[in-house]
Amino acid sequence: MKALFPAICVVALALGVVAYNPATEQPPAGAAEKIAEAIPSEAYAKAQKPRKLLVFSRTNGFRHGSIVTGKLALSEMGKTTGAFEAIISDDLAMFEEDKIGQFDAICFLSTTQNAFAPFKAEMKKMSEEEKAGAKERELRLKDNLMAYIKGGGGFVGIHAATDTFYEWREYGDMMNGYFDGHPWMAGTQVSLYVEPGQEEHPLAVMFGGERLEFKEEIYQFKAPYDSSKVHMLLRIDPEKSAKVKGLKREDNDYGVSWARNWDKGRVFYSSLGHNHEMFWHPKVLLHYLAGIQWAMGDLKAELGEGK
Repeated sequence: MKALFPAICVVALALGVVAYNPATEQPPAGAAEKIAEAIPSEAYAKAQKPRKLLVFSRTNGFRHGSIVTGKLALSEMGKTTGAFEAIISDDLAMFEEDKIGQFDAICFLSTTQNAFAPFKAEMKKMSEEEKAGAKERELRLKDNLMAYIKGGGGFVGIHAATDTFYEWREYGDMMNGYFDGHPWMAGTQVSLYVEPGQEEHPLAVMFGGERLEFKEEIYQFKAPYDSSKVHMLLRIDPEKSAKVKGLKREDNDYGVSWARNWDKGRVFYSSLGHNHEMFWHPKVLLHYLAGIQWAMGDLKAELGEGK
């Protein structure tokens, strides 16, 4: 396993270039071993049937280097626990009506911008007729995804899933907000705490009511963000984290992880996942596992009224 991406990929990622080749992406040296040590040995709940999780990470904006590590962690966690089979694919055909129904949950792993649109470099080469066809497909896939979730499907968003589909208001409403910058950068020491009263909740019990202290990029969110509309699980404590500039919320409301029902579907989101280390942090992996199993319907967890 190569220790780093090829130099050209590092440059591309640094510049936020959208064209990418997943086949060339490699996790850091030693990641596989660290993930193997950190993943839980068993699922939170027995799968009611063989489960499939689509792990989708298509990016039309910045592409996170940790995506490849997240893919590995989710895939191995599904195998080891028996909770699900991770289908790793950025193929837009997975969202067509005849294929999307095979999945028990869909994970957007640090997707960015309009993930259903052609890459910008491709758009420049397309005819007007081809652009119209691509737009028609984009709208169809959005309708299919929303129908899938509202019909009872599970949706899991990790990190930049809130930096996605700004032009699609219903997606933003479902996610409970959009990315509005990361005042806490990747190397910033942060202190996260479990939402008071949720220490024993199945989606937060893995933290034992204790704080998470590490370095990680943490988001702040803009409209339609409203923490009262979701079941909040984790927040960042700005007072006990490293002091940063660029905080925009007068209400000092900086959620990190939450869950909600969306019609008949279940939505779990966590902004953790920028740094590779998040994907071999034992408690964070347990948090992901609980969220995935809840979204799939195997882990039972009550949410607050109206959530």
